[in-house]
Amino acid sequence: MILPIYLYGSEVLRRKAEPADLNDREGLAALVQNLKDTLAVADGCGLAAPQIGISQRVVIVDGDVISDVYDYCKGFKRVLINPVITWESEEKTTYSEGCLSVPGIYCDVLRPSKITIEYYDENLQKQSETLDKFSCRMVQHELSHLDGNLFTDNVPPIRKKMISGKLQRIAKGKVHPRYNSKLK
Repeated sequence: MILPIYLYGSEVLRRKAEPADLNDREGLAALVQNLKDTLAVADGCGLAAPQIGISQRVVIVDGDVISDVYDYCKGFKRVLINPVITWESEEKTTYSEGCLSVPGIYCDVLRPSKITIEYYDENLQKQSETLDKFSCRMVQHELSHLDGNLFTDNVPPIRKKMISGKLQRIAKGKVHPRYNSKLK
């Protein structure tokens, strides 16, 4: 089912998400399908459950939509249930990030260039993998949502001041993204 994407200013985006119940296979399957359906029409490369109003630690990423720019992301699709970063590199890289919950705003964000994560996949099999490049970036961005953080929280103060007016417009509902959205 396609659900509205919650926008900047919505309380659910600032709440730390609860662990997903691995015993609720039906509920998890429905949540994952809703995330996939919603992401497909929004044309993004990742979506976290809080972005559709569900405060659970579940995210999806789909590198196919950006494989024209980052060809190594072709086929990189993951469902991450209760993900945990177990290691991150000291080396950091900067990429320009955007977010379906913060439409029209893009900022350079500094994050670790490599991470190792543990998670359950959509078949509830425990996985561990080390990521780098843009796949690492996509996953870190989505995992931030699970802790109530947005990419705009990670920009330098001067940049944050520069985008504050745009953020306030979003929080007041004065934006109309091309996908179904909600402010609550």
